[in-house]
Amino acid sequence: MKALSYEEKYKMMTETPVSKLIPRLAVPTIISMLVTSIYNMADTFFVSQLNTSASGAVGVNFSLMAMIQAIGFTLGMGSGNYMSRMLGAKQQEKAQRACSVAVYTAFVFGLILAVFGISNIDRMVRILGATDTIAPYAKDYGKYILIAAPYMTVSFVFNNHLRSQGNAALSMIGITTGGVLNVILDPILIFGFDMGISGAAIATIFSQFVSFTILLILVVRSKNVLKPLPKYFTFQGWVYKEILSAGLPTLGRQGLASVASVLLNVAASDFGDAAVAAMSIVTRIMMFINSALIGFGQGFQPVCGFNFGAKRYDRVLEAYFFCRRVALVFLSVMGVIMFAVSTPIMQLFRKEDAEVIRIGALALKMQCCMLPFQAYSIMGNMLAQSIGYSFRATLTAISKQGLFFIPAILILPRLFDEIGLQLAQPVADALTFVLTNVIIMFVIKELRGMADAEN
Repeated sequence: MKALSYEEKYKMMTETPVSKLIPRLAVPTIISMLVTSIYNMADTFFVSQLNTSASGAVGVNFSLMAMIQAIGFTLGMGSGNYMSRMLGAKQQEKAQRACSVAVYTAFVFGLILAVFGISNIDRMVRILGATDTIAPYAKDYGKYILIAAPYMTVSFVFNNHLRSQGNAALSMIGITTGGVLNVILDPILIFGFDMGISGAAIATIFSQFVSFTILLILVVRSKNVLKPLPKYFTFQGWVYKEILSAGLPTLGRQGLASVASVLLNVAASDFGDAAVAAMSIVTRIMMFINSALIGFGQGFQPVCGFNFGAKRYDRVLEAYFFCRRVALVFLSVMGVIMFAVSTPIMQLFRKEDAEVIRIGALALKMQCCMLPFQAYSIMGNMLAQSIGYSFRATLTAISKQGLFFIPAILILPRLFDEIGLQLAQPVADALTFVLTNVIIMFVIKELRGMADAEN
């Protein structure tokens, strides 16, 4: 594929009809997100064949993965959204500095997490919600994931940078290769080499390293892609301010997702290993469904940020309403399908454990009922974040897993026992929908005013 010049890319982002441009940019990101979700589910699926405690260990370490993702996505999406706006405003040097600062900062933070985590692995898995029987499996899995933290954080940054510059197809190459490799290696290492849960972790970190290497080569060799050159690295406060301002919503969402995952594990552990395993499986299934929508939204974000920077507010609004309609239809269909097959889906993971199936199937049905409403919550948050409305984007981002889920998971299981555990996420989703709708209503009103002023 011929690399576009900056002028050609500018024309594409500001003139191509959004109904054509967004799907074109979104297809690679949807594939990337689905593949990432598939190899996360592959770990859960193959490890679940070992026993219920091992399955619970994957859920415990999901919180650790969420920490790594929080670092990478905060710096990657924060700098990426800023880069989109600066490229739209034709201020390439500022975009270049944000690119370099984000990459090197991500590596340092990943290294710190790896050193601290490995040194305190016993205490860490307990804090993450491991029971006595889950802890040995969680340590075997977690120590390998921590080794990979430095290059995994940088991979997340590279992914977001490529997407923010309209090069989602390049991002897809690295992610897809690593994901396919992980799915192939999981059964070979877990069962073929009898490595158990350690085999799943090794498959994951090796696959992630392959993805990182491919992404690095693509970033370095591709034309018209900003590169993390050392000469552009700076400790100047304005760069970090811009990155964190745009990245705070992601930090809130990803950071609180990690906290919420820990609290979910702790709450579920009161009902036994079966509850921990069941809620872990349900979480991965819902992530798989949402990953397609998030991938679609990541095709929307560079269009939104670029046109906001170019003062094409009419296109920002057009893109938002188009994406919201698509999201509503998709999640409604998926909600109906997954509700109907909730029990067979759970049986695929742990057919030997009736408790895992019973707990997980009901939790999955409850969450499917709220899926259509997430179209408004997810797309609304992406709109606010992409145009640099940091406070409002942060508020919508932290509402689902922070403002609402954390109180729900702390209170509802104590009031309603196991049913409270299963209800916590749907209740949080409903309240998030209400809050996000109110906030985005005012954002849309402002954008319409700005669009009228430009015309």
